[in-house]
Amino acid sequence: MSDHDHKQKGKQHIDDPALDPYEIEFLPQFREGRGSRAPFVNQYGIVIGDHEYESPNSPLSQWSKETDPTVMAGDQWVHPFKDVGFQTDENRDIFEKGLPPQGGLFTHPDKNTAYGLNEPEKFPE
Repeated sequence: MSDHDHKQKGKQHIDDPALDPYEIEFLPQFREGRGSRAPFVNQYGIVIGDHEYESPNSPLSQWSKETDPTVMAGDQWVHPFKDVGFQTDENRDIFEKGLPPQGGLFTHPDKNTAYGLNEPEKFPE
């Protein structure tokens, strides 16, 4: 599918009143077992899937130096169908086209973490 076709398909998708604007067209194997399309309340009392990201009870709204950032990690913060992250090219490739994620070694753009690894030890014995 060309970029133009993909954009047109996405436009048609967005114009479909039965679909949420954050949803993508999941392949059948990714639709089954995902859970409800309805919004849900997570363990922190925050509604997930209503696109109201400025909830007064959200840790994001109560952030301080004492806030542990791990409180915002995990599936309880991601709706199974209505998440803005599904709109990325990578996720669309996986969930709409069935292309496996690209694996590989972790690299940092400007650091060589293996620098000097095979050099002889520079400390006296």
